[in-house]
Amino acid sequence: MDSASLRKTARILRVVEFKRFIITRFALIFSLFLQTTVLSYLMYTITGNPLSLGLLGLAEVIPAFGLAFIAGYLVDRNEKRNVYRNCVIGYAINAVLAAILVYAFTQKQLSGHTTEIGIYALQFISGIIRAFLAPASFSLLPLLVEKEQIPEAVTWSSTSWLLGSVLGPLAGGFCMSLMGNVNAMFIPMVGMALAWYAITGVSAKPVHYKNDLPLLEGLAQGFRFVFGNQIILAVLSLDLFAVLFGGAEALLPVFSKEIFQVGETGFGWLRSAHGIGSVLLLFILAYLPLKTNVGYKLLACVAGFGISIIAFALSPNAFVAFGCLLLAGLFDGVSVVIRHSILQINTPNELKGRVSSINMLFISSSNELGAFESGLAARYLGTIPSVVFGGIMTILVVLFTYIKAPALKRVRIDQ
Repeated sequence: MDSASLRKTARILRVVEFKRFIITRFALIFSLFLQTTVLSYLMYTITGNPLSLGLLGLAEVIPAFGLAFIAGYLVDRNEKRNVYRNCVIGYAINAVLAAILVYAFTQKQLSGHTTEIGIYALQFISGIIRAFLAPASFSLLPLLVEKEQIPEAVTWSSTSWLLGSVLGPLAGGFCMSLMGNVNAMFIPMVGMALAWYAITGVSAKPVHYKNDLPLLEGLAQGFRFVFGNQIILAVLSLDLFAVLFGGAEALLPVFSKEIFQVGETGFGWLRSAHGIGSVLLLFILAYLPLKTNVGYKLLACVAGFGISIIAFALSPNAFVAFGCLLLAGLFDGVSVVIRHSILQINTPNELKGRVSSINMLFISSSNELGAFESGLAARYLGTIPSVVFGGIMTILVVLFTYIKAPALKRVRIDQ
């Protein structure tokens, strides 16, 4: 990428409301990942059971999945900034409850079993909020920039999310090690306050919902759009099954405590490795942008993701495992850029909420379903064999998509 292109990419940050959106997104994701890191490690400390980590993801995905259709429909009908701001407030309240729960357990005011139920309840609440946050964020972004700036906006949005997903777990590991679980849980509350302050500086935006359709017909519009577009359907399906079978990161507490024995700090580093790889990829793509042969690159990178997951499972130590997870993040970052660019550019504003909800069902929810699959497989196959199985299944999904979705091989993201 030449200097002119780099200046174009950086110039979008001069848009004040978009800059506030990016700050909000980073602060929110950082806080959520830090909170989840602490809670998941605490959960495994209490239970000693890998399946509990899978159930933790399932507790969040059930409400997110169940409310996704209604949430997307309601977001399309309402002002996006307000919906996003209310989601931030909901997460802030949840963070306060999480801090109280951890404090009560540490002070022996709650039993391990009660704390376990409380953590599941917090994840369930988080899933409810997430059902509305994803379509609100997706719908708000294009209202903050010009249409020709959307590719750059997607890159910055993805970067802010990935940076939060990297620094959140890393900070969580360090904070647990240096400050203890209770003090670590105060940091997400500060992050949520920053996110709320930033999003309040964004003005209300017009609602593009054109027809006052009933709920079922409104939902049907979104499904007809997604399932009528072979490229979008193929990309979403590929990511769905790749993430579903490649959810090895849910088992990182097991690897860090029992297999590699690296403690809280090592857990934080391993938890961040995937995100670090994805961030590095975004910087690489700034100089080597994706334009041609995108479909082949996507298929190759998802296959590389599966191979990296297998290598991680067979790693002899934590350093090699970190490198494997970093490579997995590099490969996974490709699908993030391609998928978001295709969806943002090709989806009408009046459908963005519903299409984003469908995207969440395909992609975001598959993270938690993948965590449940990994936990369940680890229970019956063993930790390492279950991760190897997931990597092999990811590679088979790529081969199936290569054969059954020929249109994906011709896709471009510069048109």
